[in-house]
Amino acid sequence: MALRAFSLLAGGLLRALYDRVQYNEVALNKSVFDIPAALVDALRVARYVAVLTGAGISAESGVPTFRGAQTGLWAQYNPHELATPEAFRRNPRLVWEWYAWRRELVSKARPNAGHLALAEMERHVPRFMLITQNVDGLHQQAGSRAVIELHGNLARFKCFQEDTPVVEWAETELPPRCPRCGGLVRPDVVWFGEHLPRQARLAAIEAAQQCDLFFSIGTSGLVEPAASLPYEALRRGVTVVEINPDVTPLTSDATFALQGPVGQVLPLLIDLTWPRAEAEG
Repeated sequence: MALRAFSLLAGGLLRALYDRVQYNEVALNKSVFDIPAALVDALRVARYVAVLTGAGISAESGVPTFRGAQTGLWAQYNPHELATPEAFRRNPRLVWEWYAWRRELVSKARPNAGHLALAEMERHVPRFMLITQNVDGLHQQAGSRAVIELHGNLARFKCFQEDTPVVEWAETELPPRCPRCGGLVRPDVVWFGEHLPRQARLAAIEAAQQCDLFFSIGTSGLVEPAASLPYEALRRGVTVVEINPDVTPLTSDATFALQGPVGQVLPLLIDLTWPRAEAEG
């Protein structure tokens, strides 16, 4: 009995300590990241929210950025010389194996608090569109449904000759061959020198032109045409919010610029906009 009583007391103390740590962590986040009340109000009443995400949000899940992914045997290669149609024509097996390695890295990643917060945001607003430059599928894993993939997806494949989807093939060679035409199968991602998929590009522009609140999250603001999307919204007088650990070309133009890790800033914004008690009710 005495041992059981001690165990219960110790468990209670540990639980109280854990709760105190969690409380202090939230309090610290609130003190470090000042979320403007005007932004909370704007999000709460928004009818159509468009969000652009970049490599920064996936980096917080451990996914290396495109330029930072070269390690080990691949450190000798320049990614700009691998992610091109010319490189695939020149050495298709090398490019295929590089992307297989990248897929393995991505397969170990899990959505972080930033991904989950965006999925939660989608559940609260009447209309929502998430435009991502990432090819890792983590937004969908987190529960986001309305997703435009500007640069494709590492988990999909298409025929290099016909530019049509390929979902299965005979495992006889690398890269495999398209079962329809015999052409080489390649990753369904946008390479340097290629245009964005027309449907995805037009849908992204339409979202920027129709939304009444626009977020730019974890993106450098340097890669076109995605970098122009926040300015499409700004030209219409729409509130534009940037969340990024670093200063970008958009920072000085954004209506609100929140500097910090996406996985900390975004969940705090969601909690302030839709308090947990309200969400559970």
